Amino acid sequence: MATKIRLVRRGKKNRPFYNVIVVSDEKDGRGDVIEILGYYDPLKEPPVFEVKDDRIIHWLKTGAQPSDTVRSFIKKRGILNQLNAD
Repeated sequence: MATKIRLVRRGKKNRPFYNVIVVSDEKDGRGDVIEILGYYDPLKEPPVFEVKDDRIIHWLKTGAQPSDTVRSFIKKRGILNQLNAD
């Protein structure tokens, strides 16, 4: 089963809030989520990106592909460097 790590929007109109999830390629992430890894809140100053680092590394090692946005966030956080160091 091919999986993706991506953001899915939650929150109200004009108040975005995103969950970082693991979902199957065939699903849209609205209900069939495999695991919630964290969240991203762009309205805070500075924006907050909070995830479980160990679970991100686990899913990347098992072949999950991050979306471009999630890849940039985990690269800034240094998780990709931890993955390459192992």
